[in-house]
Amino acid sequence: MTLGVQNNYYQREIVPTSTGSNRTEREEKTFAQKLSVTGASDVEQTKAMTPEEELEAFKKEFYQELSEITMHATVSNAAVNVSEAAFKRMKDDPEYKEQVLSWIKRDLGGSYGSRNASVMLTVGDTLEQCRGDAWPVSADSEFGIRSQDSFYKRSNERKERQKELLEEYLQKRQEAKRIQQDILDRKDETQRINKEYLKRQDAVSAYDNQIISQ
Repeated sequence: MTLGVQNNYYQREIVPTSTGSNRTEREEKTFAQKLSVTGASDVEQTKAMTPEEELEAFKKEFYQELSEITMHATVSNAAVNVSEAAFKRMKDDPEYKEQVLSWIKRDLGGSYGSRNASVMLTVGDTLEQCRGDAWPVSADSEFGIRSQDSFYKRSNERKERQKELLEEYLQKRQEAKRIQQDILDRKDETQRINKEYLKRQDAVSAYDNQIISQ
């Protein structure tokens, strides 16, 4: 979600004034009361943010937008470095900001092959100064060093680990079901053998009884 950034982060309520000479005494009194009640709050509400405060507000907004970007499954770790000059350029130039976000979405949303990667993007105040670097997660010590002071960092390691644990659980559950089924099958086979044995015993007993009776 893109939020608009304006030069001033406030809205001002304009209290209408009247210069007409025919304003009644009652109108004058009502107007004076309104000024006395709203005067202090109006001054407070219309106090403009400093350029530094506007830039900090813009950084928070930009951070939120980065957190909403969907990373590709092959991107295990991501970091975004943004220079102060880049922040100022994006705040003052919404079109440049959209170009930067489009580039970041493309690089973090793209596949890095069958091997998971750690990706670091560096944002400058021109597109020519924007660059991306990637390392395999098995050898990403440089990523760890260079991303220490990044403006934004994110990791999919926990998500990948949860996926691995889920797969292990499902495999163990499937194996337990197979073992249980084997036990049931053996039990059925044992019961079948016992029934056949009892039938044979009954047949032998019947034969023996017939011989004896003769």
